Amino acid sequence: MGAQDPKFGDQATLLNPRYVRSFVRTNKTDAADARAIWTAALQPGMPSVPVKTEAQQALLGSHRIRSELVDTRTRRVNQLRGLLGEFGLHFTAGRHAGLAEIRARREEIENAVPPVLWSALARQLDEIRREDEQILEIEREIANWLRSHPAGQTVEEIPGIGPITASALVATMGSAQAFRSGRAFAASLGLVPRQSGSGGKVQLGGISKRGDPYLRRLLIHGARIVLTRSRKRPAWAEALLARRPTPLGHQARHERLGRSQLLPSRPQSYHRTRPDIGPQPIPNTSKHLTQTLASGRCSYKGSKPAGSGERHFHT
Repeated sequence: MGAQDPKFGDQATLLNPRYVRSFVRTNKTDAADARAIWTAALQPGMPSVPVKTEAQQALLGSHRIRSELVDTRTRRVNQLRGLLGEFGLHFTAGRHAGLAEIRARREEIENAVPPVLWSALARQLDEIRREDEQILEIEREIANWLRSHPAGQTVEEIPGIGPITASALVATMGSAQAFRSGRAFAASLGLVPRQSGSGGKVQLGGISKRGDPYLRRLLIHGARIVLTRSRKRPAWAEALLARRPTPLGHQARHERLGRSQLLPSRPQSYHRTRPDIGPQPIPNTSKHLTQTLASGRCSYKGSKPAGSGERHFHT
């Protein structure tokens, strides 16, 4: 709805409901909610949510449909394994290998289970095949969209970032005017510890997990791949994994990936040549974000994980 307001000469401001709730004085009614929204919008420093364009909403809609298809396919495969396991039929772990084995042993399964169950299982296999085709089609459309957006291509060159993650980041972030730095963007995704302070003492808790869970999931998968497939991990990652559980090391790499999404907005090339001594503060890049993401005039100069050779990427 916010994207439609400019057509009528209005400027929309989106507020987080958590911030508005504290201004509701009485019971929850439409009138009380309207007054609370009006009061919250007038507060100085009240954080707002950027209004997404129609193009951003369309792309994120494709991501939501793809995510739902993936979840549905996963449920079908797990259900298929469970039902066949009750008849003593077990298959190779993994979706690709397991489905290939199920299809290869189709005749054996048909003879081992009652006909009424086999007809239902056959329909499930057909549904899984159709979902595979739909997911691939959506991924092709997203890849085509990414090829026409230089800023998205630049984000994709960061290690651990593929077409799905790059397109979701660009569509979610937009012009990135709301973020002062890469650290602020990482905080908006819930990649930083929860803080509690009083009397000048600040205590850090667990990861807040605020923000977009879909982006967090994509980034943590990318961070896990970078850390597990790299022949030589960064020194800070090795030190962290030596004293902390592996998921925490993935989370730290995850946070760095989130902060690095704003680095391509700098007008000059980004060189990853400094000693890797741990997480570093990200410089303020907000004055270049709108111009860069709109025109794609940016470059990322770095290398893929160790073992892949030195590579330089420009857009």
